[in-house]
Amino acid sequence: MNNKELILGVFDDPDVVTKAVDKLVKNNIKVNEVYSPFPLEHVWKKLKMKSRIPYMTFLYGAFGTMATFAFVYWTSVIDYPLTFGGKPHNTLSFVILMFVLTILSGVIFTLLTLLGREKMWPGKKGFMPDKRSMDDKFVIVINKETDMDDDSVKKIDELLKNSGAVEVNISQV
Repeated sequence: MNNKELILGVFDDPDVVTKAVDKLVKNNIKVNEVYSPFPLEHVWKKLKMKSRIPYMTFLYGAFGTMATFAFVYWTSVIDYPLTFGGKPHNTLSFVILMFVLTILSGVIFTLLTLLGREKMWPGKKGFMPDKRSMDDKFVIVINKETDMDDDSVKKIDELLKNSGAVEVNISQV
């Protein structure tokens, strides 16, 4: 996002943001992102934003289950079998261990996937278009394209203000 201009619409109320997103989408204006102090899942649906993270979490959990089962089976049945109370070696006495390690592998690999996907690493400066979006404001971010003329910018500005924006700013990134 180097040397780009962004049009920022700042709002006070999440319901007003939802209506503003509806108006912008109706007028074929591409909303880049919506920043808010808490998640607005219905806005994600309106913007058709989808994530494949839940599917990856399922795959990581399934991999964790299979890897845990294979490791525990190999260690307790094949490599070093011990007989406890006359029980057979291949019982499912390690179900709790499999359950816990399934969750652990799902969480750890999902976190690593998220950090890699979002290009987040230690020391990286985060992008925040308006710091007030962490407290009590809601910010709609629209990319100001290079081929966008002044009439288009005025149209977006009017749409945001008519939708209930407290302020509309143009920010350089």
